[in-house]
Amino acid sequence: MRLIYIIIALSIAFSGALLDPAASQAQARRAMAPTDLSVIRDVSDVQISPDGSKVVFVVSETAQDKSGQISHIWMAPANGGEVKRLTVWDAGETSPRWSPDGKWIAFYSDRDRKNGIWIFPAEGGEPRLVCHVMRTNFHLKGAGESLTWSPDSKRIAFISSPEILSEVLQQPAPPVDPKLAGLPPVVFRPLTREEIDKLPVEVREMIFRAQGQAMGKKAVSPLDNAVSALPDDPRVITRLQYKSRTSFSDNLRSHIIVADIETRRLSQLTDGIFYEHSINWSPKGDEIVFASNREPDPDKINNTDLFTVNVDTFAVRQLTRTKGCEWTPVFSPDGSEIAFTGTSREITTIDSVAEDAHVFIIPARGGAVRELNSEQDRRATSVKWAPDGKSVFFTASDHGKTLIYNAGNQRRPSAVFDKSVQVSSFSISNEGKIAFISSSPAEPAELFILKSSGEIARLSNINQQFLSMVKLTQPRQFAFKSDVGEVEAWLYPPADLAEGKKYPLILNIHGGPHGMFGYSFNSSAQVMAANGYAVLMVNPRGSSGYGQKFADGCINDWGGGDYRDLMRGVNEALGRFPFIDGDRMAVTGGSYGGYMTNWVITQSDRFKAAVASASLSNLISFYSTSLYQDLIHAEFNGYPWDNFDILWDRSPLKHVKNAKTPLLLLHGEQDNDVHMTQAEEMFTAMKMRGIESVLVRYPREGHGFREPRHREDSLARTLQWFDKYLKQN
Repeated sequence: MRLIYIIIALSIAFSGALLDPAASQAQARRAMAPTDLSVIRDVSDVQISPDGSKVVFVVSETAQDKSGQISHIWMAPANGGEVKRLTVWDAGETSPRWSPDGKWIAFYSDRDRKNGIWIFPAEGGEPRLVCHVMRTNFHLKGAGESLTWSPDSKRIAFISSPEILSEVLQQPAPPVDPKLAGLPPVVFRPLTREEIDKLPVEVREMIFRAQGQAMGKKAVSPLDNAVSALPDDPRVITRLQYKSRTSFSDNLRSHIIVADIETRRLSQLTDGIFYEHSINWSPKGDEIVFASNREPDPDKINNTDLFTVNVDTFAVRQLTRTKGCEWTPVFSPDGSEIAFTGTSREITTIDSVAEDAHVFIIPARGGAVRELNSEQDRRATSVKWAPDGKSVFFTASDHGKTLIYNAGNQRRPSAVFDKSVQVSSFSISNEGKIAFISSSPAEPAELFILKSSGEIARLSNINQQFLSMVKLTQPRQFAFKSDVGEVEAWLYPPADLAEGKKYPLILNIHGGPHGMFGYSFNSSAQVMAANGYAVLMVNPRGSSGYGQKFADGCINDWGGGDYRDLMRGVNEALGRFPFIDGDRMAVTGGSYGGYMTNWVITQSDRFKAAVASASLSNLISFYSTSLYQDLIHAEFNGYPWDNFDILWDRSPLKHVKNAKTPLLLLHGEQDNDVHMTQAEEMFTAMKMRGIESVLVRYPREGHGFREPRHREDSLARTLQWFDKYLKQN
């Protein structure tokens, strides 16, 4: 089918105030339902053109069969006007990136059933394939950009496993076998799983072994042979990190490859048993900076450093040698410096890190590192240079907000605007315009632009139809005193709040433990409020957004001070909001929030129902079955053989004999972050204790539900469970 471009336009009025959905709310006709989760379209990954005239971004919507989401690239004029979807493909597109000269937009798509990099003329026309890409399923925390343009706009560097490449590669080193000297190296195309399954098992084994020798290489580490390649045979495990988030690790390494967009010639710049990520091309054109964990045992030691590789000689230089981790490096406009985010503690984790990442700058040739936001004491992400190279922009979380900040050598971090929103993505043009995506409690993510004059204008209204159909509620922020200082919370009142009427309360606990509730759109809270519940969301000690000391507040104390903060929050809400019925309360949460849900019902009988999603119940068995064993080390200052007593004491399973609250457990069957057995242990114990409990297993799902039909189902079941115990006599 011939592609059709520049269609499906939305006419948008841009005169409205920032994040003011009042016009849509005026026509709200009904309560929000679980099925509305599939109506909301997600807006993400904004990229403004170098000249600041156009903005591209990604809109993701639910597939017709609700098996997943499909993403497409949209474009908006930076000065306002018609917003258009660029392509109409059955397959989706992600990660649009402008070329420095503004003539091309590169993006990922699997339109030919293989993931690849495509380029699209910015002025319109037919996109064309540059090359295919194979990504590893290995979990890489903090992975940033996987695609970067050369400064002359003639080449694209990207992250891929070399096994997918069928084109002739220019190798970073001569062949090991001298007989092959002078011959062009060849990478053989791996057979598909369907092709291999049709072959005799002896041939299948030979093929898998041959593919492991691609490009004349032999395994140089036990990591290369961690899991048996044959899915029907025994799996011989030698590697600590042998799992991905939903399956077994594919053992594909991530390397930097450069493609010429005209000739499609490819050069592989890095090699080895490493996982390269977070790449950025120097404005000088000679080097690419990247992040990589090159510890002798990277599976055991989580220490990501920064490196550069020369695009002509393939020479690699190591820039940082810290005990902490560095991520998302970006060259300054003149190529003399590199800004990045990083941590400093030796003990860390590939999951939720207690330590706040800060912004640092290092000379591009190496040298002393300086920190830009130490006085700010907040968690920073998404580093980008100002066009003049004199300061750095980044996002940081603060008291439920996520805003864009600017800091430099002579400039303390300051927010470029102050609104009760959470910014999820931003991009800067050569002249200083900032396009950004943000959401608020009563509006899903949309696109905005901050002009050089300081004026903010809305550029999109992607979810206008959704907002015109449903009734939403604005949360009420409050704070209360704890023994660690002030704790912040939000109470979503029922959407049909009537004077003199009492409503049941749901305590919703965030994950992490170092997550943060605040000023973002929370669809689950809105659905619960629409169905007659007050919803309380507290940021207990351990949450991010309140400084390092507060984030460290739950270290070695899960179920201690954090639990007390949550209970104080409930008591405070009961005192502040007379419409809450203290005799009809429930508790829910996911991941760490699921752990805390299990913990709460073993410590108190004040809640009439509980729903725990992706929850932990036994910290001892969690350590050995989780994808990230280092979380226990980081959060409890040691391993089970060091701190067995406290890990068992803070496990809900130990205290299940105290539980009286009916419990619904929701869990993904392929969750390797928090293994399915965590829910099974809690479910079995509750059943043996004679407490009403139900376990719902979601096939194909990992940590957090991705399939829209499962998201709808889990929220509907949650409401049914709460209705049963809080609304029915």
